[in-house]
Amino acid sequence: MSSISFPYAGPGHASSSSGQDHDHFSPAFDAISDSSFQMNPLSSHPPRTPRTSVIYGNGEDVQEKTRTYEVDTEDGDDDKSHMASQSQVRKEEVWRELLITSNGRIKHSYKIIQYSLRLYLLFHTTVTAASALRNKSRANWEIELVKRLESAIGGFSLTRKCLIMFNWLAPLTAILAQHSSDPSFSEHSASMHKTKRKPLLHTFLHASPPVLLELINGLSDDVYTFSRLGLLSKRTGERAGRFADWCWFASTLVNLVENTVERGVILSLQHEVESRLYTESMAGTTTKSNPAATKVDEKELVRLQRQDYWIQVTRYKLLMDLIFVSYNVFHLRRAKGQIQTFTGLAAAA
Repeated sequence: MSSISFPYAGPGHASSSSGQDHDHFSPAFDAISDSSFQMNPLSSHPPRTPRTSVIYGNGEDVQEKTRTYEVDTEDGDDDKSHMASQSQVRKEEVWRELLITSNGRIKHSYKIIQYSLRLYLLFHTTVTAASALRNKSRANWEIELVKRLESAIGGFSLTRKCLIMFNWLAPLTAILAQHSSDPSFSEHSASMHKTKRKPLLHTFLHASPPVLLELINGLSDDVYTFSRLGLLSKRTGERAGRFADWCWFASTLVNLVENTVERGVILSLQHEVESRLYTESMAGTTTKSNPAATKVDEKELVRLQRQDYWIQVTRYKLLMDLIFVSYNVFHLRRAKGQIQTFTGLAAAA
Protein backbone atom coordinates (compact mmCIF):
# COMPACT_ATOMS: atom_id res chain seq x y z
CA MET A 1 0.00 0.00 0.00
CA SER A 2 1.50 3.29 -1.08
CA SER A 3 1.74 6.13 1.35
CA ILE A 4 0.65 9.76 0.77
CA SER A 5 2.92 12.62 1.71
CA PHE A 6 1.30 15.65 3.33
CA PRO A 7 2.35 19.13 2.29
CA TYR A 8 3.27 20.09 5.84
CA ALA A 9 4.45 18.04 8.76
CA GLY A 10 4.76 19.78 12.03
CA PRO A 11 6.93 18.79 14.94
CA GLY A 12 6.34 15.25 16.01
CA HIS A 13 4.40 14.52 12.85
CA ALA A 14 7.22 13.20 10.64
CA SER A 15 6.40 10.19 8.56
CA SER A 16 8.74 7.23 8.33
CA SER A 17 8.12 6.88 4.60
CA SER A 18 8.80 10.53 3.74
CA GLY A 19 12.37 9.75 2.83
CA GLN A 20 11.34 7.01 0.42
CA ASP A 21 8.62 9.06 -1.27
CA HIS A 22 10.91 12.05 -1.61
CA ASP A 23 12.88 10.29 -4.31
CA HIS A 24 9.81 9.90 -6.51
CA PHE A 25 9.06 13.65 -6.67
CA SER A 26 10.66 16.02 -9.14
CA PRO A 27 12.91 18.88 -8.05
CA ALA A 28 10.33 21.38 -9.27
CA PHE A 29 7.89 20.04 -6.73
CA ASP A 30 10.49 20.27 -4.01
CA ALA A 31 11.19 23.89 -4.87
CA ILE A 32 7.70 24.96 -3.88
CA SER A 33 7.55 22.93 -0.69
CA ASP A 34 8.14 26.06 1.37
CA SER A 35 4.99 27.77 0.10
CA SER A 36 1.80 27.68 2.08
CA PHE A 37 -0.21 25.99 -0.69
CA GLN A 38 0.75 22.61 -2.20
CA MET A 39 -1.09 20.00 -4.18
CA ASN A 40 -0.97 16.29 -3.71
CA PRO A 41 0.54 14.84 -6.94
CA LEU A 42 -1.24 11.54 -6.37
CA SER A 43 -4.66 13.16 -6.33
CA SER A 44 -6.88 12.56 -9.37
CA HIS A 45 -8.84 15.82 -8.91
CA PRO A 46 -7.70 18.98 -10.72
CA PRO A 47 -6.58 21.87 -8.56
CA ARG A 48 -9.14 24.55 -7.75
CA THR A 49 -8.37 28.19 -8.48
CA PRO A 50 -7.04 29.72 -5.29
CA ARG A 51 -8.43 32.98 -3.98
CA THR A 52 -6.44 36.17 -4.03
CA SER A 53 -6.14 36.13 -0.24
CA VAL A 54 -4.14 32.85 -0.18
CA ILE A 55 -1.59 33.84 -2.82
CA TYR A 56 1.47 35.62 -1.53
CA GLY A 57 3.98 35.41 -4.32
CA ASN A 58 2.28 37.34 -7.15
CA GLY A 59 -0.52 38.95 -5.17
CA GLU A 60 -0.48 42.31 -6.99
CA ASP A 61 -0.78 40.73 -10.44
CA VAL A 62 -3.59 38.45 -9.35
CA GLN A 63 -5.47 41.29 -7.68
CA GLU A 64 -5.17 43.42 -10.82
CA LYS A 65 -6.52 40.57 -12.94
CA THR A 66 -9.34 40.03 -10.45
CA ARG A 67 -10.36 43.69 -10.62
CA THR A 68 -10.30 43.63 -14.42
CA TYR A 69 -12.48 40.54 -14.44
CA GLU A 70 -14.98 42.17 -12.12
CA VAL A 71 -15.29 45.18 -14.44
CA ASP A 72 -15.83 42.89 -17.41
CA THR A 73 -18.42 40.91 -15.47
CA GLU A 74 -20.34 44.05 -14.50
CA ASP A 75 -20.37 45.31 -18.07
CA GLY A 76 -21.48 41.93 -19.29
CA ASP A 77 -24.26 41.84 -16.71
CA ASP A 78 -25.44 45.30 -17.77
CA ASP A 79 -25.53 44.27 -21.42
CA LYS A 80 -27.36 41.06 -20.61
CA SER A 81 -29.90 42.86 -18.42
CA HIS A 82 -30.44 45.48 -21.14
CA MET A 83 -31.00 42.81 -23.78
CA ALA A 84 -33.30 40.90 -21.45
CA SER A 85 -35.38 44.01 -20.74
CA GLN A 86 -35.68 44.71 -24.47
CA SER A 87 -36.76 41.16 -25.19
CA GLN A 88 -39.35 41.20 -22.41
CA VAL A 89 -41.15 44.35 -23.65
CA ARG A 90 -43.85 43.53 -26.16
CA LYS A 91 -45.53 45.71 -28.73
CA GLU A 92 -48.90 45.19 -27.06
CA GLU A 93 -47.53 46.63 -23.81
CA VAL A 94 -46.21 49.70 -25.64
CA TRP A 95 -49.59 50.36 -27.22
CA ARG A 96 -51.31 49.80 -23.88
CA GLU A 97 -49.09 52.43 -22.25
CA LEU A 98 -49.80 54.83 -25.11
CA LEU A 99 -53.54 54.38 -24.71
CA ILE A 100 -53.45 54.70 -20.91
CA THR A 101 -51.83 58.13 -20.81
CA SER A 102 -53.75 61.09 -22.25
CA ASN A 103 -50.57 62.46 -23.82
CA GLY A 104 -50.04 59.22 -25.70
CA ARG A 105 -53.67 59.12 -26.83
CA ILE A 106 -53.51 62.69 -28.15
CA LYS A 107 -50.10 62.81 -29.79
CA HIS A 108 -49.77 59.27 -31.05
CA SER A 109 -52.80 57.01 -31.11
CA TYR A 110 -55.67 59.31 -32.05
CA LYS A 111 -53.55 61.59 -34.18
CA ILE A 112 -52.12 58.68 -36.18
CA ILE A 113 -55.63 57.29 -36.74
CA GLN A 114 -57.01 60.69 -37.72
CA TYR A 115 -54.33 61.51 -40.27
CA SER A 116 -54.21 57.96 -41.59
CA LEU A 117 -57.90 58.31 -42.43
CA ARG A 118 -57.19 61.67 -44.04
CA LEU A 119 -54.42 60.09 -46.09
CA TYR A 120 -56.77 57.34 -47.25
CA LEU A 121 -59.40 59.90 -48.27
CA LEU A 122 -56.73 61.89 -50.09
CA PHE A 123 -55.71 58.89 -52.21
CA HIS A 124 -59.33 57.89 -52.68
CA THR A 125 -60.38 61.27 -54.03
CA THR A 126 -57.27 61.40 -56.22
CA VAL A 127 -58.03 58.04 -57.78
CA THR A 128 -61.73 58.73 -58.28
CA ALA A 129 -60.95 62.11 -59.87
CA ALA A 130 -58.70 60.52 -62.49
CA SER A 131 -59.69 60.84 -66.12
CA ALA A 132 -60.20 57.09 -66.54
CA LEU A 133 -62.77 56.92 -63.73
CA ARG A 134 -64.31 60.36 -64.00
CA ASN A 135 -67.25 59.30 -66.14
CA LYS A 136 -68.15 56.32 -63.99
CA SER A 137 -70.94 56.76 -61.47
CA ARG A 138 -70.00 56.31 -57.83
CA ALA A 139 -71.73 53.57 -55.89
CA ASN A 140 -73.94 54.39 -52.94
CA TRP A 141 -71.73 52.41 -50.53
CA GLU A 142 -68.71 54.40 -51.65
CA ILE A 143 -70.43 57.72 -51.00
CA GLU A 144 -71.60 56.50 -47.61
CA LEU A 145 -68.08 55.29 -46.75
CA VAL A 146 -66.58 58.69 -47.55
CA LYS A 147 -69.17 60.42 -45.38
CA ARG A 148 -68.49 58.08 -42.48
CA LEU A 149 -64.73 58.58 -42.75
CA GLU A 150 -65.12 62.36 -42.82
CA SER A 151 -67.36 62.17 -39.75
CA ALA A 152 -64.80 59.93 -37.99
CA ILE A 153 -62.00 62.37 -38.80
CA GLY A 154 -63.99 65.23 -37.31
CA GLY A 155 -64.79 63.13 -34.26
CA PHE A 156 -61.14 62.27 -33.64
CA SER A 157 -60.19 65.94 -34.03
CA LEU A 158 -62.79 67.03 -31.49
CA THR A 159 -61.77 64.23 -29.11
CA ARG A 160 -58.17 65.39 -29.20
CA LYS A 161 -59.28 68.95 -28.51
CA CYS A 162 -61.34 67.79 -25.52
CA LEU A 163 -58.47 65.76 -24.09
CA ILE A 164 -56.15 68.78 -24.01
CA MET A 165 -58.68 71.06 -22.34
CA PHE A 166 -57.48 72.98 -19.27
CA ASN A 167 -53.83 72.51 -20.22
CA TRP A 168 -53.37 76.16 -19.31
CA LEU A 169 -53.53 75.19 -15.62
CA ALA A 170 -49.92 73.95 -15.69
CA PRO A 171 -48.35 77.28 -16.83
CA LEU A 172 -50.74 79.21 -14.58
CA THR A 173 -49.61 77.15 -11.59
CA ALA A 174 -45.96 77.81 -12.48
CA ILE A 175 -46.57 81.58 -12.67
CA LEU A 176 -48.47 81.62 -9.36
CA ALA A 177 -45.70 79.61 -7.71
CA GLN A 178 -43.15 82.11 -8.99
CA HIS A 179 -45.29 84.97 -7.69
CA SER A 180 -45.55 83.44 -4.21
CA SER A 181 -41.80 82.77 -4.05
CA ASP A 182 -40.77 86.32 -5.00
CA PRO A 183 -39.48 88.22 -1.96
CA SER A 184 -41.41 91.34 -1.04
CA PHE A 185 -39.59 94.61 -1.00
CA SER A 186 -39.85 97.10 1.88
CA GLU A 187 -39.91 100.87 2.09
CA HIS A 188 -38.66 102.32 5.34
CA SER A 189 -39.92 105.71 6.38
CA ALA A 190 -39.14 107.72 9.46
CA SER A 191 -42.27 106.71 11.32
CA MET A 192 -43.22 103.21 10.10
CA HIS A 193 -41.97 100.13 8.22
CA LYS A 194 -44.18 99.25 5.26
CA THR A 195 -43.98 96.05 3.27
CA LYS A 196 -45.35 95.93 -0.28
CA ARG A 197 -45.71 92.97 -2.56
CA LYS A 198 -45.25 92.89 -6.31
CA PRO A 199 -48.56 92.78 -8.19
CA LEU A 200 -49.60 89.63 -10.01
CA LEU A 201 -49.55 91.46 -13.34
CA HIS A 202 -45.85 92.18 -12.81
CA THR A 203 -45.18 88.44 -12.44
CA PHE A 204 -47.18 87.65 -15.59
CA LEU A 205 -45.29 90.23 -17.62
CA HIS A 206 -41.92 88.97 -16.38
CA ALA A 207 -42.66 85.28 -16.92
CA SER A 208 -40.70 83.35 -19.54
CA PRO A 209 -42.07 83.58 -23.11
CA PRO A 210 -42.63 79.79 -23.52
CA VAL A 211 -44.77 79.74 -20.35
CA LEU A 212 -46.84 82.72 -21.49
CA LEU A 213 -47.30 81.22 -24.96
CA GLU A 214 -48.44 77.93 -23.44
CA LEU A 215 -50.90 79.73 -21.19
CA ILE A 216 -52.44 81.85 -23.97
CA ASN A 217 -52.45 78.95 -26.40
CA GLY A 218 -54.27 76.74 -23.89
CA LEU A 219 -56.94 79.38 -23.22
CA SER A 220 -57.49 79.98 -26.96
CA ASP A 221 -57.75 76.26 -27.65
CA ASP A 222 -60.37 75.89 -24.93
CA VAL A 223 -62.46 78.73 -26.36
CA TYR A 224 -62.24 77.12 -29.81
CA THR A 225 -63.24 73.74 -28.34
CA PHE A 226 -66.22 75.27 -26.55
CA SER A 227 -67.28 76.76 -29.87
CA ARG A 228 -67.10 73.36 -31.60
CA LEU A 229 -69.14 71.85 -28.78
CA GLY A 230 -71.82 74.50 -29.35
CA LEU A 231 -71.29 76.40 -26.09
CA LEU A 232 -70.00 79.53 -27.85
CA SER A 233 -70.72 81.17 -31.17
CA LYS A 234 -68.98 80.07 -34.32
CA ARG A 235 -67.49 83.52 -34.91
CA THR A 236 -65.89 83.56 -31.48
CA GLY A 237 -64.49 80.11 -32.07
CA GLU A 238 -62.94 81.09 -35.38
CA ARG A 239 -61.21 84.10 -33.82
CA ALA A 240 -59.91 81.97 -30.95
CA GLY A 241 -58.71 79.37 -33.42
CA ARG A 242 -56.72 81.91 -35.43
CA PHE A 243 -55.17 83.29 -32.26
CA ALA A 244 -54.29 79.76 -31.11
CA ASP A 245 -52.61 79.11 -34.46
CA TRP A 246 -50.42 82.20 -34.02
CA CYS A 247 -49.46 81.05 -30.51
CA TRP A 248 -48.69 77.58 -31.85
CA PHE A 249 -46.55 79.10 -34.60
CA ALA A 250 -44.58 81.25 -32.13
CA SER A 251 -44.12 78.43 -29.60
CA THR A 252 -42.87 76.11 -32.37
CA LEU A 253 -40.24 78.66 -33.33
CA VAL A 254 -39.16 79.00 -29.70
CA ASN A 255 -38.93 75.23 -29.32
CA LEU A 256 -36.82 75.00 -32.48
CA VAL A 257 -34.38 77.56 -31.06
CA GLU A 258 -34.17 75.65 -27.76
CA ASN A 259 -33.71 72.39 -29.67
CA THR A 260 -30.83 73.86 -31.68
CA VAL A 261 -29.10 75.15 -28.53
CA GLU A 262 -29.55 71.83 -26.75
CA ARG A 263 -28.14 69.91 -29.69
CA GLY A 264 -25.11 72.22 -29.76
CA VAL A 265 -24.40 71.41 -26.11
CA ILE A 266 -24.79 67.66 -26.76
CA LEU A 267 -22.44 67.81 -29.75
CA SER A 268 -19.79 69.67 -27.73
CA LEU A 269 -19.97 67.06 -24.96
CA GLN A 270 -19.79 64.29 -27.54
CA HIS A 271 -16.71 65.89 -29.08
CA GLU A 272 -15.01 66.02 -25.67
CA VAL A 273 -15.70 62.34 -25.01
CA GLU A 274 -14.45 61.36 -28.47
CA SER A 275 -11.29 63.39 -27.90
CA ARG A 276 -10.61 61.59 -24.62
CA LEU A 277 -11.14 58.21 -26.25
CA TYR A 278 -8.80 59.12 -29.08
CA THR A 279 -6.13 60.31 -26.64
CA GLU A 280 -6.39 57.08 -24.63
CA SER A 281 -6.18 54.97 -27.77
CA MET A 282 -3.06 56.82 -28.96
CA ALA A 283 -1.50 56.37 -25.53
CA GLY A 284 -1.53 52.61 -25.96
CA THR A 285 -4.77 51.70 -24.24
CA THR A 286 -6.41 48.75 -25.97
CA THR A 287 -9.76 47.10 -25.64
CA LYS A 288 -8.29 44.00 -24.03
CA SER A 289 -6.90 45.99 -21.13
CA ASN A 290 -10.45 47.21 -20.47
CA PRO A 291 -9.77 50.17 -18.14
CA ALA A 292 -12.61 51.63 -16.15
CA ALA A 293 -12.17 55.14 -17.57
CA THR A 294 -12.49 53.92 -21.14
CA LYS A 295 -15.60 51.96 -20.30
CA VAL A 296 -17.19 55.02 -18.69
CA ASP A 297 -16.36 57.17 -21.71
CA GLU A 298 -17.78 54.58 -24.10
CA LYS A 299 -21.04 54.41 -22.17
CA GLU A 300 -21.21 58.19 -22.03
CA LEU A 301 -20.62 58.41 -25.78
CA VAL A 302 -23.42 55.93 -26.47
CA ARG A 303 -25.76 57.89 -24.20
CA LEU A 304 -24.93 61.19 -25.90
CA GLN A 305 -25.41 59.68 -29.36
CA ARG A 306 -28.80 58.32 -28.34
CA GLN A 307 -29.78 61.68 -26.88
CA ASP A 308 -28.65 63.47 -30.04
CA TYR A 309 -30.76 61.07 -32.12
CA TRP A 310 -33.94 61.88 -30.17
CA ILE A 311 -33.16 65.60 -30.33
CA GLN A 312 -33.02 65.30 -34.12
CA VAL A 313 -36.32 63.39 -34.11
CA THR A 314 -37.89 66.17 -32.03
CA ARG A 315 -36.53 68.76 -34.42
CA TYR A 316 -38.03 66.89 -37.36
CA LYS A 317 -41.45 66.82 -35.68
CA LEU A 318 -41.22 70.54 -34.85
CA LEU A 319 -40.45 71.31 -38.50
CA MET A 320 -43.50 69.30 -39.56
CA ASP A 321 -45.65 71.24 -37.07
CA LEU A 322 -44.23 74.52 -38.35
CA ILE A 323 -45.15 73.66 -41.95
CA PHE A 324 -48.62 72.53 -40.87
CA VAL A 325 -49.47 75.65 -38.88
CA SER A 326 -47.94 77.99 -41.48
CA TYR A 327 -50.77 77.10 -43.88
CA ASN A 328 -53.32 78.25 -41.30
CA VAL A 329 -51.44 81.35 -40.17
CA PHE A 330 -50.55 82.73 -43.59
CA HIS A 331 -53.73 81.46 -45.32
CA LEU A 332 -51.88 79.36 -47.89
CA ARG A 333 -54.18 77.55 -50.30
CA ARG A 334 -51.94 75.69 -52.72
CA ALA A 335 -51.85 71.95 -51.93
CA LYS A 336 -53.08 72.67 -48.40
CA GLY A 337 -54.90 69.38 -47.90
CA GLN A 338 -52.04 67.24 -49.18
CA ILE A 339 -49.29 69.06 -47.29
CA GLN A 340 -51.17 69.19 -43.99
CA THR A 341 -52.09 65.52 -44.27
CA PHE A 342 -48.49 64.38 -44.78
CA THR A 343 -46.98 66.77 -42.22
CA GLY A 344 -49.61 65.92 -39.61
CA LEU A 345 -49.01 62.20 -40.04
CA ALA A 346 -45.23 62.68 -39.98
CA ALA A 347 -45.44 64.71 -36.77
CA ALA A 348 -47.61 62.07 -35.12
CA ALA A 349 -45.42 59.10 -36.10
